[in-house]
Amino acid sequence: MNAVTPRVFIAATRQNDGKTTTSLGLLAALRSIYPRIGYIKPVGQRFVQVDEQKIDEDTILMDRVYQLNCPLVDMSPIAVEPDFTRKYLQSSNYDALVKRIQKAFDRVAWEKDFVLCEGSGHAGVGSVFDLSNARVAKILEAKVVIVTQGGIGRPIDEVALNQALFDNEGVEIIGVILNKVTPERLDYIGDFARRGLKRRGLDLLGVIPHQPILTRPTMEFVQDELKAELLNRPDQIHNLVDEVVIGAMGVQNATNYFKRGVLIIASGDREDIILAAATTLLGAADGLAGVILTGGLRPNPSLTKIIERMPFPVLLVPDDIYNVASKVHDLIVKTRPDETEKISVIRDLIAKHVDANRIVKAL
Repeated sequence: MNAVTPRVFIAATRQNDGKTTTSLGLLAALRSIYPRIGYIKPVGQRFVQVDEQKIDEDTILMDRVYQLNCPLVDMSPIAVEPDFTRKYLQSSNYDALVKRIQKAFDRVAWEKDFVLCEGSGHAGVGSVFDLSNARVAKILEAKVVIVTQGGIGRPIDEVALNQALFDNEGVEIIGVILNKVTPERLDYIGDFARRGLKRRGLDLLGVIPHQPILTRPTMEFVQDELKAELLNRPDQIHNLVDEVVIGAMGVQNATNYFKRGVLIIASGDREDIILAAATTLLGAADGLAGVILTGGLRPNPSLTKIIERMPFPVLLVPDDIYNVASKVHDLIVKTRPDETEKISVIRDLIAKHVDANRIVKAL
């Protein structure tokens, strides 16, 4: 396997700590140092079908944003399907999987100055099929950057757990990036986290302030995650959801919540809520984020015509209000290639708050 091309492995202490966000921003920062850059996510767990190949969602994001000129199938060599673990435990094919990762890396690294490798969670994820993040980093002969959520006590405790697994595999950790730190506490958290990490022999590479826009889903994302039917063709499908309001009150009270960025969830037979939304905001440039109608209750034809003229998305789902609200609340928001505002924010955050040159020097 290629042992010459510089590389770094991005890991995290838990899901949704900001590993993909960090990788997205680092690709931009490192491009100023290495013009020809590659990307690989050796083991992916959320994937889509592309030309009959299962490709990790994060790989699609990186490729579309940066046009990396690498084969998608090599940037995402292993997709963990629902029955992947069962099949592996029945008939272990570890050597074949290792070779697949190594060959994929060789092709990704071909004529590249640098390769960014993204893990799939904390150091132990994948242990059940012998490809933990720590083991994959070892296979790729890569040094590691750990991303964790902002704070002092818990993040350093979790970094320590991950450090033990990487140490066990003989993998060097370059340092740690704290993400989603309250902006007002940036210097305070950075100071004490740096001291705590130093006691473990680790460097603090950056402290990234929390930006609400990065955790807000778009209506298009909500539609896809709920597998909802879109009842109109709005221009504002990329509206960001700031707040969720359950339309289980009288219409007079409900209209008090009709403002920019609000997602209304109401039963499909609440014609009064639907008409109030249409009357108040039809044609408005900055109105509701959207409306979700629940229970599979389709509005009558006359109301459907009004919905078709609404500028924001109106979705229809079969679930009841409680289940829909719970699903929206529990969404893990992932940045998409067409969310240019979010991507711009991510690039600026990493450029300003993470020392990419320090990572390069450590390689």
